[in-house]
Amino acid sequence: MDSEKEFLENYNLSDYERPSVTADVCAFMIRSEDKTDYRRNPESKLQLLLIKRGGHPYKDMWALPGGFLQKDETIEECALREIKEETNVLPVSIMPVGIFSKPERDPRGWIISSAYVSIISEEAVKQVGMDDASDAQWFSVSFDRDDEGVYHLILTFDNTVLEALLSEEKTSFGRTRFKILDSGYLAFDHAAIIAAALTALRNEAKNYDTILDFLPEKFTLSAFQKVQETIMNVSVLPANFRRMVSSYVTETDEYVRGEGHRPAKLYKRKTNNK
Repeated sequence: MDSEKEFLENYNLSDYERPSVTADVCAFMIRSEDKTDYRRNPESKLQLLLIKRGGHPYKDMWALPGGFLQKDETIEECALREIKEETNVLPVSIMPVGIFSKPERDPRGWIISSAYVSIISEEAVKQVGMDDASDAQWFSVSFDRDDEGVYHLILTFDNTVLEALLSEEKTSFGRTRFKILDSGYLAFDHAAIIAAALTALRNEAKNYDTILDFLPEKFTLSAFQKVQETIMNVSVLPANFRRMVSSYVTETDEYVRGEGHRPAKLYKRKTNNK
């Protein structure tokens, strides 16, 4: 029998067809509405970054930021690079959503996508002025299921409204896959990726450790609460939230000053939770 060295010397990888690999990223942001009364906490909205495709296929349609895996980088590095290129912000963390590999998902050929989800802080996005980008915009997100079991994914930016219709295809290992009934002018199978990412994020948001993974090293409790409430579409009394997360966070000696409010104490994750 040949040795492994001899086997590898005679092995021809070109004997097998190989797909191209991409990373697609659902980059979300929790954005506060404009403040009209500083004594009242503004409502928060979940927003998703989409880019407008400048070339074929799906020219002028909206899509998730993403791109092809480059040589000598991991798929996670590819995902982080794509977010950085589109937002000029490097997220604290990304979470895998799943592999999307249906043969017909991309008209260019056999292309497999590894999808990720992240939450980017509103403050970081404002600092780099992404609001002025003409080919990348933050869309408000609505995702609900009607009485017929059809999921409505509605993405809104100014006068642009994208509404995709989906049905649940399969759920396993805590992850749900979706079948696209109407793409809603979203490119490729990105409506299904977004739906899967939102479902995974809502499921994981019940876990305080997961939300902490997306937060910077130091944060306010109100920021922590805002992220979880917005993702899960729930509301919790601040005193109750403080009690529920007390075993996950610890106070620092630092404060941050907010508009019209007294300085808010900064917290960090307890080291025994990670």
